[in-house]
Amino acid sequence: MPFFSQLSSSPVKVRRLRWTLCVLSASSLLTASSFSSESLRKAPENTGPYMQDASLYALTFQDEFDGSSLDKSKWNDHIWYDLPSSTKDYGVSDGALKIWPQPDALGEFKERIITTAKNFEQTYGYFEMEAKLPVGAGCWPAFWLLNSDSPPGEPEIDIMEAYPGDKTGYWADSKRHPVRYSMSYYQHGANQPGLEGKTSLYTGDLSAAFHKYGVKWEPDRISFYFDGKLTHSATVTMTRKMYILLDMQYGSSSGPVDETTPLGPGNSFEINYVRAWQFK
Repeated sequence: MPFFSQLSSSPVKVRRLRWTLCVLSASSLLTASSFSSESLRKAPENTGPYMQDASLYALTFQDEFDGSSLDKSKWNDHIWYDLPSSTKDYGVSDGALKIWPQPDALGEFKERIITTAKNFEQTYGYFEMEAKLPVGAGCWPAFWLLNSDSPPGEPEIDIMEAYPGDKTGYWADSKRHPVRYSMSYYQHGANQPGLEGKTSLYTGDLSAAFHKYGVKWEPDRISFYFDGKLTHSATVTMTRKMYILLDMQYGSSSGPVDETTPLGPGNSFEINYVRAWQFK
């Protein structure tokens, strides 16, 4: 089954779409009922990753988004290859960072990529986000790690990518609600020698509630987690520091935005927190 129905011209998007290895692990196709139904509230400061042994970790990065604007000491509101945009398509309110579909002055939908590049970068550790996903055609939310020191050949870990606009029934339901997300990695960047892999997880409607998405990055292994449960792991060595990215892009398996897509803050990629730890 093809994972993507539409390519885009963004360098990062194209790189992320050219899969050379696809691994669909039957053991990782777990339903939402497989996971705990307890409330996914914000954890107190300085705890460890969700359902991990806190004594093994030291907190190195944290944003609970408790203010009224993006903390520019931690985040950039665009990636290096994009020009700054004045389009009001993100904000911080009610204890969350929200990124939503909104056309610019020309009526076009442009990606909004928020990163910690040059502010926070780390090699190895555990990275975690709690978020609720948007719905609708075109929307392509993601949480990932990237190194941009010397392209090409930048390592990349995609912790969560979802495609609510998918019309095949694989990534989304008939109401364009995301019901599955993907996880992937590129040891030395796409189209470069090295290991690459991708898997997906069926979850049920990811726009209905907040969930925790995490990755444990060790010197010889990458392990992905959903609500604290291990979903997939791979033996791979990735040694270069990476920074954190949160974004709403458009296209891929979600196709183009259309008249049925809810616009504005009411249909946000809504992020309660982002945290990172190093191993003690």
